[in-house]
Order: sequence, then structure tokens, then C-alpha cells
Amino acid sequence: MSAPEQVDRVLLTIAVVLILVAGALLLARIWLGPSMLDRAISLDVAAALIIVGLGLKSAFDLDPFYFPIMLVLAFLGFTGSVGIARFIAVRDRPRPPRSDDGQEGPR
Repeated sequence: MSAPEQVDRVLLTIAVVLILVAGALLLARIWLGPSMLDRAISLDVAAALIIVGLGLKSAFDLDPFYFPIMLVLAFLGFTGSVGIARFIAVRDRPRPPRSDDGQEGPR
């Protein structure tokens, strides 16, 4: 193995370790997250970590087999994030103030 290949392997190994640490911290955020939005963002980041993990596997193996899978996962992560954001936006919408005199305002 040549010197550039050894450097590549060391850098890829460091990247895998960093991804594993990020995954552990992400699980802590999902478990402890004080709000639903924190958990939703954490699940979106989990999808990104899975995509990065597949990219690292492709880099280790020098094989582009996982690229279409990564694109599909990116699309699913995006649509899931948009769906969750719309759900939270509808749920957290402020209600209009009610008048105390019993009459409803114009609609």
C-alpha cells in the first residue's frame, strides 16, 4: 500500500469514528430532547448520518454502488422533514383571540 492510500485509509477511519460519535450524541438528543421539534430535527440528522455512512462505505470500497441509494435516502429525508415541519406548524399555530362580549368578529 502506498503512502497516499495509507493517508486515505487513516482519514476515512477518522471520519467513521467521528460519524459514530455524532450518532451517539444524536441518540442522546433524541432520547432527551425537550420538544418534539428537537426530536424531529434529530431524526433528520440521523438520515443525513446514514447517507454519510453509505458514502464512507463507498469510499472505502471504491465502489459507486451506493450512490443511487444515497439519493433515494436524501429524498426520503427531505420529504419527511417537510412533512414533520408542516405538522408542527399546524399544531403550533396560535389561535385567534376571542372577544369577551360573546359576539364573534368578522370572518
